[in-house]
Amino acid sequence: MNDEFLKLAEKRYSVRKFTDKHLEQEKIDKILKAGMLAPTGCNNQPQRILVINSDDSIQRLRKCTKCHFDAPTAMLVCYNKNECWTRKYDGKTCGVADACIVTTHMMLEAEELGIGTTWVMHFIPEAVRCEFEIPDNIEPVALLVMGYPAEDAEPSPLHTEFRPMEELVVYDKF
Repeated sequence: MNDEFLKLAEKRYSVRKFTDKHLEQEKIDKILKAGMLAPTGCNNQPQRILVINSDDSIQRLRKCTKCHFDAPTAMLVCYNKNECWTRKYDGKTCGVADACIVTTHMMLEAEELGIGTTWVMHFIPEAVRCEFEIPDNIEPVALLVMGYPAEDAEPSPLHTEFRPMEELVVYDKF
């Protein structure tokens, strides 16, 4: 059995200190490819990803969140409300779940490439809509700030604290 994925998942942490180097297009393309490969409801692929990689766009992003950690690059993961699979029993769409799966795939590929990330939920959706002219049918879900970790970047002390499996998992019934 190969434990490479578990090692990658364990190694990855939320980087909050970056160098100022922008990501190379080749690495951005690999991260985006990982997002494209993510499963989505009925394979509708409603995700829409805004790559924020210029100094100007990073400055505009900083107006929308205090949790940018001075990252030189970010990706705003959204979904198109008109393209989501909808569960017929209660009308729930899978747009948020799809965007989260896409974000996770991209985050793990970034780690594989030596690029640090932090998944940010603390942003002002309307400010992002305004700064980046996001249409109403596109719903922002997650902001993935990223870049090369600074030499002194380190995980939060909470990174290695986990609740016991027995508290998180049950079999057959709650």
